[in-house]
Amino acid sequence: MKIVAHSVWLVAVVIATGDVQHVRAADWPNFRGPNHDGIVRGAGIKPERDEPLELVWERDVGSGFSSFACVGDRTYTAGSTDGRQVLYCLDSANGNVVWKKPFEKQFEDAQGADGPRATPTVDDGRVYMLGAHGKLLCCDAKTGDEIWSQQFSHTPQWGYSGSILIEGELAIASAGRSDGSLVAFDKKTGRRAWGVGKDPVGYATPYPFTFGGKRYIAGFLGDSALIADAKTGREVWRMEWETDWYVNAAAPIFSDGHLFFSSGYQHGCILLKLTASGDRLESEIVWQSKALRNKFQSCVLANGHLYASDDTALKCVEFLTGKSRWTEPRAKHGTVVLVDDHLLFLNQSGRLQIAAATPDGFEPLTTAEILTGRCWTVSVVHDGKLYARNLTRLVCFDLAG
Repeated sequence: MKIVAHSVWLVAVVIATGDVQHVRAADWPNFRGPNHDGIVRGAGIKPERDEPLELVWERDVGSGFSSFACVGDRTYTAGSTDGRQVLYCLDSANGNVVWKKPFEKQFEDAQGADGPRATPTVDDGRVYMLGAHGKLLCCDAKTGDEIWSQQFSHTPQWGYSGSILIEGELAIASAGRSDGSLVAFDKKTGRRAWGVGKDPVGYATPYPFTFGGKRYIAGFLGDSALIADAKTGREVWRMEWETDWYVNAAAPIFSDGHLFFSSGYQHGCILLKLTASGDRLESEIVWQSKALRNKFQSCVLANGHLYASDDTALKCVEFLTGKSRWTEPRAKHGTVVLVDDHLLFLNQSGRLQIAAATPDGFEPLTTAEILTGRCWTVSVVHDGKLYARNLTRLVCFDLAG
């Protein structure tokens, strides 16, 4: 069936496999993908087209902001039904429900955006989900049967939103205060491995990176940011970063010794250069400004440039200098993913635009109205197909044909 589209809500994107025992290189197993950067490689899409996009399937899963995890021929996301938050496993070919698991009572938002916020994470035959009230669920990716769970107790105003990070044998979450700013569990048993900090929880997913041959986890918290040793949880760096309403939500970005953070509510962004100092890390400010103000959407970094739809516009900013290259007004709060060398920009009203990622300007090759309503969830491209949603409805479009 051919259409020019409807409504999509994705706040985190993940991909899961029919033989869910192993995540393949081409899969999208967690929020922002296998490299935690929002970049899809080797997607095989057709960026420029005259014909309407082909709708492969659509499905209502109830209210929520969860993005997708796509692994093999399975797609995982979350929504709501009968007053419960629900984890879904769908057949990627047709959107049919393989299994669904209610796991936590409904999260009710006074601003009308109920339901789960985080995106499922798929690893080694298991799927991990953090509910908006703080239940961390690990279940069998084939059947939905619960394997283990944990409960956090410091729900932020807009609900737990950070997805679960799998790092080696650990499942890492941003829990908050007495539960730990960052907390790690054995991914198979749920046994607590380490915890660090007592900061109020933010809304960002824990972010892994390698520096100086060592693995670290960055936590973007309610009023600060910290870096912990990935194996031990030992804090090695900290920065105060107070934002209105504790809304630090956008994913950090690390590249070539530099670490980037950005927040909305008039706060702005900062690029830091890291150095090792004994068993700790130190940082110096490379630049700091309001060139980007990412309230809840994250940037992608391509060829030395940051691309994002922040709380004012769609923008391109030089990574190492903070210099603005271009701005597209009236394009705030949209989502951006990089597919090979092209930006896929979905505005908050459901208009999809595909354009070459270049600092010379934003020139859409394809424009399609694929959704209606408020679309704040980041889309995923897997196996040539686009997965997107609004608050309640999922859509899958063919981008390869």
